[in-house]
Amino acid sequence: MRTDSIRRVVRSMRGYQPGEQPLRGDVIKLNTNENPYPPSPRVLKLLRSLDGSQLRLYPDPLGGRLCEAVARRHGCGSDEVVLGNGADDILAMCLRAFVERDGSVGYFEPSYSLYPVLAEIAEVEVRPVELGADFEWAMPEGYTASIFFMTNPNAPTGVLFPREQVREFCETFSGIVVIDQAYVEFAREDCVDLALELDNVIAVRTFSKAFSLAGIRLGYAVGPSELMRALIKVKDSYNVGRITQELGCAALEDVRYMEGNVERIRQTRARLGGELQRRGFRVWPSETNFLWVRPPEPGARRLYELLRDDGIYVRYFDARRTEDYLRISVGDDADMYALLGSLDRIMAGAGR
Repeated sequence: MRTDSIRRVVRSMRGYQPGEQPLRGDVIKLNTNENPYPPSPRVLKLLRSLDGSQLRLYPDPLGGRLCEAVARRHGCGSDEVVLGNGADDILAMCLRAFVERDGSVGYFEPSYSLYPVLAEIAEVEVRPVELGADFEWAMPEGYTASIFFMTNPNAPTGVLFPREQVREFCETFSGIVVIDQAYVEFAREDCVDLALELDNVIAVRTFSKAFSLAGIRLGYAVGPSELMRALIKVKDSYNVGRITQELGCAALEDVRYMEGNVERIRQTRARLGGELQRRGFRVWPSETNFLWVRPPEPGARRLYELLRDDGIYVRYFDARRTEDYLRISVGDDADMYALLGSLDRIMAGAGR
């Protein structure tokens, strides 16, 4: 086998580890922050009516109609929008467009674990900024990097960094700031206007979470037209499929439906947080569709394993800063009742 033909960095790297996607159907998935509710009826109606014969044709390489719909949503020009095959595609494009071979990539630790993987693939330096004891943010004196990926609200902690702190950082940072807003629809604040005001800021969004469209892989970037032109130069030629573009347009025609689901998830999030606190969990204030918690006995790793044995999947991150915590996606009411019932059984056994 010609393993010597594989790049050295690829041979040695671990790669991104996505949340487990169990093959069995009789489980409760609370590990990948999927929306528990279906997408808009308009999306489903369009999906049923699509003309399959059109699949022989390439999609619009720039997704003009969808870009215009995104631009209307954010009050900007379509030349300030670029589409991606999920938000992850946009993040990879940013690295290709804005980081030289001797450049560097910054991000918070802990945060989205794809960032260091992208940097490793590109063989560029990483400059992580460790968050505080309560996962708060303080930038080191004199910090620099070619690009800084800022997930806000953050993942996996669910913490929303204050808007004015974000603005101050963007205004003083010498490189490109990519504000990854995968969960922003669930938050009380938004920073997309910074991307339309400052010449070094890009806001990245996804249809996966709030719009319930994780399965079609659709994301987009909003930012200065000059930076968007650079992303277009480095993107894959047809990176967003024809059907995906049409479904994205349909979703944006029914934003009120999405907002209704978001409010349901917020309310469930608050109820679940209170129930977990009553069971001895420490629960961080969340501005996302998940909760970041530190459980009591039997501890995070063991609880993750026991829940999995009970058919309930949550997310455990085996790393120094995250090994005592679990990330729990907010499901529907039935999911939450099942989770709490399982926790009660497990913790009753742990107390004996």
